[in-house]
Amino acid sequence: MTKQEKVTFVINTLNKLFPETPIPLEHKNPYTLLIAVLLSAQSTDKGVNKITPILFELADNPYDMVKLSIEEIREIIKPVGLSPMKSKGIYGLSKILIEKYNGIVPNTYETLEALPSVGHKTASVVMSQAFNIPAFPVDTHIHRLMYRWGLSNGKNVVQTEKDAKRLFPKDLWNKLHLQIIFYGRQYSPARGWNIEKDVITKTIGRKSVIKEYYKNKA
Repeated sequence: MTKQEKVTFVINTLNKLFPETPIPLEHKNPYTLLIAVLLSAQSTDKGVNKITPILFELADNPYDMVKLSIEEIREIIKPVGLSPMKSKGIYGLSKILIEKYNGIVPNTYETLEALPSVGHKTASVVMSQAFNIPAFPVDTHIHRLMYRWGLSNGKNVVQTEKDAKRLFPKDLWNKLHLQIIFYGRQYSPARGWNIEKDVITKTIGRKSVIKEYYKNKA
């Protein structure tokens, strides 16, 4: 199977399994999405969705957020981890949005990544899901699956993103990155992986990965 045939197989399989791609993080607007994505670093979407209703009830815009102290924000978001850094980031970026952008979340990588605690992946998610600008945010699931499928060398997430953008049609990026995340969680997890249920890896996967899987199962 050629690389292009593999890509076509991935797209067709994901469209059958996940025709709809709801955004996993609950939010009301670009600002609350930005905060939710920031909070999701080294945490789960499920965990974030438990605390954001509490936070957004108090502040779903930067003007209300800066009325809270960093300590108050930290106390609310503590369950998702890394609360000291994240609370400072939330307060700091909210202040900058007010001072520089009239409280509006900007829609360029350069401006987003200049905000406190906002890295390339967070910016990519906001660009894709808030503004519908083609982006391919790479999380641990996408990084793992692109390697398992033999579509990237697994060196780092920067390379994985480049490979994904090179291989997949641009008009599919926004939907596809969510489909791959959903697939990874359900069919191809890092732990408790059953390749018999993982139709994509079983069909097109890297031979060394498949060989190692069965060797470990023996």
